[in-house]
Amino acid sequence: MKSSAEILTEAYAAFNRRDIDGVLSLMSTEVDWPNGWEGGYVHGHDEVRAYWTRQWAALDPHVEPVRITEGALGETVVDVHQVVRGRAGNIVADQMVQHVYTMRDGIIARMEIRTV
Repeated sequence: MKSSAEILTEAYAAFNRRDIDGVLSLMSTEVDWPNGWEGGYVHGHDEVRAYWTRQWAALDPHVEPVRITEGALGETVVDVHQVVRGRAGNIVADQMVQHVYTMRDGIIARMEIRTV
């Protein structure tokens, strides 16, 4: 079985390639995923797919994991360098954020975004 760090590294690489199916294969079918663009959460594969499809039509986000650690409560914390560009290539955001994951049975069950 892969470690949480290996699974998440694979997920970030697939996201940056715009490989939705690759990322979804690493998530629970009932995943809770933050809608960092529009607010709130989306639930399950269909809603995550719809959210990313909308987002990628308007923005070009790139997320690079810088450090992956285990939190005190068993969560996996990823320090992420996030660069978001508009469709014309202009930088909309260039910042560090934390993604905090709950893993269940070797897959992603939930993610939350924290500002640092």
